[in-house]
Amino acid sequence: MKLSEHKDLKDAIMALPEKEKDKLLLRLVAKDKILTEHLHFKLLETEIDLEARKELIKDEIEKIVGNIEHVSYRDALYYLRQLTTSINHFFKITKDVYAEAELKVLLLNSMPISFNSPHYRGKDFGFQFAVYFVKSADAVVKKVQKLHEDLQFDLADDVNKMLKKIYDSHLTKGAEYIQLPTELGS
Repeated sequence: MKLSEHKDLKDAIMALPEKEKDKLLLRLVAKDKILTEHLHFKLLETEIDLEARKELIKDEIEKIVGNIEHVSYRDALYYLRQLTTSINHFFKITKDVYAEAELKVLLLNSMPISFNSPHYRGKDFGFQFAVYFVKSADAVVKKVQKLHEDLQFDLADDVNKMLKKIYDSHLTKGAEYIQLPTELGS
């Protein structure tokens, strides 16, 4: 049942006494972990806490990517997805588009793109890694292009470094196929 489909219910909820609405609101918030964490961030945390959250993810990226030299594409794909999930969770909580883009660019710039390739039955993890990496880069570029010009300027060097890394590697064909730009602004 959607609230938008039942105007009478919405009106009845709005007519409830303030104390009862507050109780219902607290019960609803308690059921949603993301909403609870978002409200905690929005209402109780400061700019310093935002920076601390960013640094925590940067440290996580550095720790995982720093120890990733001799792994397979399968493991690299796992780590890339794991770190992307951490960044997505950060965004759900903070709603900071610039920080999300900055962290994803950092991740893609830090992540090596060539790994050992043992064969697994029926799965080409090298191909899956390449597709995931290029699509992630495309999503980041689109997100950066939607930012204000000043913020785009701040990220331009790192984004262009990421794009150059892709076009100077075996990922070129995939990047060309999805029409990933060769540099920001082109």
